[in-house]
Amino acid sequence: MLIFGTRRTATQLAVLMLTCPQGHPAAHTVTRLVTRFTLFFVPTFKVRTRHVVQCTMCGLSGQVSKDKADELVRQAAS
Repeated sequence: MLIFGTRRTATQLAVLMLTCPQGHPAAHTVTRLVTRFTLFFVPTFKVRTRHVVQCTMCGLSGQVSKDKADELVRQAAS
């Protein structure tokens, strides 16, 4: 019997001040979500990687490209 599935991990990359599409000037988190295939509860390989920006005031979130996420992380570092 094989036991397999997926496991998702979230890594917060940065927090920066932005204005969300609903007009809230608030802190936003940039998060990387990695989904891995697991075999016998051991993560074996990446299935999917997404980058998400979420408003901390209203909770609105949206997916962004890797390049845009890297740009936001650089912006937060400076």
